[in-house]
Amino acid sequence: MEVEVVIAEFLTSAAGPSGWPAAGPPEIAFAGRSNVGKSSTINALCARRGLALVSSTPGKTRLLNFFRVVPKDGPELRFVDLPGYGYAKVNKSERAAFQALVEPYVKRRETLAGVVALCDPRREPGAEEHDLLEWLDAAGRPAVVAATKIDKLARHERKPTLERLRAALALRRAPVGLSATTREGLDELWARLLSLAAAVRRAQAGEPA
Repeated sequence: MEVEVVIAEFLTSAAGPSGWPAAGPPEIAFAGRSNVGKSSTINALCARRGLALVSSTPGKTRLLNFFRVVPKDGPELRFVDLPGYGYAKVNKSERAAFQALVEPYVKRRETLAGVVALCDPRREPGAEEHDLLEWLDAAGRPAVVAATKIDKLARHERKPTLERLRAALALRRAPVGLSATTREGLDELWARLLSLAAAVRRAQAGEPA
């Protein structure tokens, strides 16, 4: 059953570690190309249309955006919208700024439970997707891969497409097929996110993994 969110609110934007909110609930970050639907995915998970703003200019977001999320039947979480990568008009200095913004958070944030890596199932994974997953693995951060806009594919295409992505990205599990429009896959994605968050809560309580 889909998770009901009773509180979903914007907390803050941060341009560096000094702007991060104080460590607290487990955090789930969302990463992917700038036009893949990160904000739409956050809005769909929280059932809030305007929580994370969907920009008409891909790649416009250059901050870490933190959101407080409280499910009805579960503990509090935070969602973190990371800047999109792979947008066309990016020079070397902008790429360096992106790395300086995102890398400290992913490597140093103790309450980061995992990262949702979003991809478009209608295209083959590129170097950006491979590099992101390899980097997260090297950083010891669990990743959940979600294929957005799955409703754009015919139903008979979806399962083989997800299997193709699993093989192309060398994943243990097939990506979650996700649609912010039809809400398909939200329950499966929520289940994976809550599992990641539970691991952080056990660590915070000093319990074995």
